[in-house]
Amino acid sequence: MLDKWQNHQPETFVCINKWQQTPDTITIELQPLVGAESIDFKPGQFVSLGIRIDGKLLFRAYSISSTPQQSTLELTIKRVDGGKVSTYLVDTLAIGEKIQLLKPTGDFNCIDHPPENQSVLLISAGCGITPVYSMAKYWLEHNANIDICFIHVAKSPSQTLFFEQLNQLDRDNSHFNLQLLLKDKVNTDCHQGRLDKTWLEQLTPNLHQRTVYLCGPEGFMEDVSQYLQQLEFNMAQFFQESFTPIAATETETLTTALTLNVPAFGQTLTANHGDNLAAALESAGLPLLVACRSGVCGSCRCKVTPNSVNSSSSMTLTAAEIEQGYVLACSSTLIDNTDVSF
Repeated sequence: MLDKWQNHQPETFVCINKWQQTPDTITIELQPLVGAESIDFKPGQFVSLGIRIDGKLLFRAYSISSTPQQSTLELTIKRVDGGKVSTYLVDTLAIGEKIQLLKPTGDFNCIDHPPENQSVLLISAGCGITPVYSMAKYWLEHNANIDICFIHVAKSPSQTLFFEQLNQLDRDNSHFNLQLLLKDKVNTDCHQGRLDKTWLEQLTPNLHQRTVYLCGPEGFMEDVSQYLQQLEFNMAQFFQESFTPIAATETETLTTALTLNVPAFGQTLTANHGDNLAAALESAGLPLLVACRSGVCGSCRCKVTPNSVNSSSSMTLTAAEIEQGYVLACSSTLIDNTDVSF
């Protein structure tokens, strides 16, 4: 079992396979540079992937589409408009190329949040299907006797990730109920329309007996959450992924210049009150790992002077780390001079 990630440092993997899922989405299969019998993670989790582009190591977070305890790891990646990393991975990444991965992480998983009644509803849209697809395969592979209703929203069959695999799972498993809801009017047996609370009730047998796992674009997830609440669903049995970049915190209009001392790199930087800590470090060219930019992956963990930042997330930090002064740079804004260490 691969359990070598230490002190938040990345491990080297090699791309051993790459294939097209849709016109703008690929899946890559990665193997540890130093072989491992199996790679452990919780279905639904993600990894922070680092790739060197134009001489700079850039990190981004991607959900895992394979299942645990395999000798390789699969990531499914959609090209993002203007996205340097996703564009490189889709267009340029070659088999045999090396990639850096941080340890799998994420609270959105089916191990820490198991279904209460052996009955689940998986809801996804677009590339948000990746983590819940991993969950579904995990339950089916382990004969978990979980009743799975899987609602996925996509534009068309050709734009539906894992289209053939999902239909095969539906044919092979009596307790797997696939419901595809397509936006385009095409000649297909799939449902057509926009997901709303009426569709939720219509497509989901025994909705109120299920645990719901949701992943998709932020607006889509907000809508689904509202529909469930309108249907008086027990939201204690509702879990969703969150890769939403943290919005800048509103602060008083101040132009106070602050000093950031970064002894590990022998630099003293200047930033403004209210600046994002990660952005200030990156603008100085420091090699900070910032993958999710949502305060959920922990890649940008650093230690600062007490009371020098306001933090909106400490999701991946332990109580001991918080006590020692560690913060997540991507979700911290500067309010005073500070020393920064890693």
